[in-house]
Amino acid sequence: METSTKENAVNNFLQSRSFIGLTIVGLCIVLGSLILAGAYKYKFKERRTIRVTGSAETNFTSDLIAWNGNYNRTAFDLPGAYAQLKRDENNIKSYLKRKGITDKEIIFSSVKIDKQFSTKYNEEGRMTGSEFTGYNLAQNVKVQSTDIAKVELLSREITELIETGIELNSPEPLYFYTKLADLKLDLLAKAAEDAKKRADIIAKNTGGSLSGVNKANMGIFQITGQNSDEDYSYGGTFNTSSKNKTASITVNLECNVK
Repeated sequence: METSTKENAVNNFLQSRSFIGLTIVGLCIVLGSLILAGAYKYKFKERRTIRVTGSAETNFTSDLIAWNGNYNRTAFDLPGAYAQLKRDENNIKSYLKRKGITDKEIIFSSVKIDKQFSTKYNEEGRMTGSEFTGYNLAQNVKVQSTDIAKVELLSREITELIETGIELNSPEPLYFYTKLADLKLDLLAKAAEDAKKRADIIAKNTGGSLSGVNKANMGIFQITGQNSDEDYSYGGTFNTSSKNKTASITVNLECNVK
């Protein structure tokens, strides 16, 4: 009798533990389902976004021009080469002033001095050393002005100096815009507005509405010559060869949808 009672107690204990175990397992399953459902709901909610790119561009005319020229003199002795270079500097400055260029618009660089050598070879064609042949002195002159027409004319007529014996190299002038920061901010605002309009149209046509902006990133700022075939670059293009330019910018938006 006593043995039977003990057996019943053991069975009851085992059944109780089994019930508790099953209950725990059931709770884990339910809890896991709730977590998965919540995760799916959160994931689904996160996916309710729209990514769009807005853009804006404008044409503008440069308000600053820069013209650069360079010249050099070579002589066996340094004082002689320097004296020739200084005469060239004075003649260039006088010429520029006759063309209406003011002192504050003219910048002369420091003089660059290079020693020149020629290589010597023996009868067998082997190099035996080098021989000093003189000094080469070089200098740059820069004209920077807001009077674009005046400097453009100068850049076309500067070859007149060659007739005086000055070997002046003159590339095409460069064009800049002094209000570029303000222009960029204005384009940025217009590109952001364009992106928001695009996102709003997409949301409305898919049965939703915008509930706010999640992310906003500025794209690449590009400046190209008007009516040119310049390619946009990954890092941005900055045209300096054209007086009339086109500036463009993009803005990337990620908007939440409800």
